[in-house]
Amino acid sequence: MSKCEQCIIREFNSLKTLTKDELIRITGCKTSKTVKKGEVLFDEGEYINGVFCIKDGVCKVSKMSDNGRDQIIHLIQKGDILGERSLINNEASNLKAIAVNDMEVCFIPKDEIIRDLENNPNFSLDLLRKMANSLKKADDVIVDMAQKTVKQRLATTLLFLEAKFEKNDNGSIKVNLSREDIANIIGTATESAIRLLSEFKKKKMIDLKGKEVFILDVKALKDLSEGF
Repeated sequence: MSKCEQCIIREFNSLKTLTKDELIRITGCKTSKTVKKGEVLFDEGEYINGVFCIKDGVCKVSKMSDNGRDQIIHLIQKGDILGERSLINNEASNLKAIAVNDMEVCFIPKDEIIRDLENNPNFSLDLLRKMANSLKKADDVIVDMAQKTVKQRLATTLLFLEAKFEKNDNGSIKVNLSREDIANIIGTATESAIRLLSEFKKKKMIDLKGKEVFILDVKALKDLSEGF
C-alpha cells in the first residue's frame, strides 16, 4: 500500500495541506482498491462515511431526475477528492458515482478527516475553497441548462473536456464517454446527442473514432458555445 506522505496525487487536492504526521496517520487507516469500469463507488441515499481520493481513472457523478433519467453533474478524475460534502453535512449522498474506466482509489474514513478538519485550519480552508469552486461550477451548469440551447451545451461540454483531461498519443481526449453519457451531461436524448456530434464532425469542429473524440476547432466551438 502506498504511503500518503510519498504520494504525488495529494499535491492535486486538499491533502497537500496536511502535516507529515497527519499523512502518516491517514496511511495507517485508509484502504486502497481498484474499481472496475461500470462499478458503483457509492449510490444515492448511501452514507459514505469517508472520502475517496482518486489515484487514477475517471468517474461520473450523477443525480436521478423524477423522470428516471440520469443527469451527470460532475466528471471526477485523478487527483480529485470525492464525498467531502456528504461527510461535512453528515447526510446520505444525494448523488451516485460510477467508474467511467478502471480506477484506483483510496478511501479515508470519516473520523480521520473530521479530526484533521478540526485540528488543521489550512486543510479546512483548502477544502472549503474546493467546495466553493464546485458550487460555482454547479451554478454555471444550472444557468447553461436554463439559457443555452442543446447545441450550445454540447459545444460547452466539449470545451470542458478539452480543458480538463489529458490527451492520448493520437490527440484524442483521454476519457471515453458513451454517447449516452454525453447526452446525460448536456440534458438531452441520446439520439439528439448522436445527431449533433455528427453535425459537429461534418463541420470539422471535431472528429470521432468510436468513443474517441478529437477537438479540431476550439474557436468554432467557443463561438458556438457563446452564441455567436
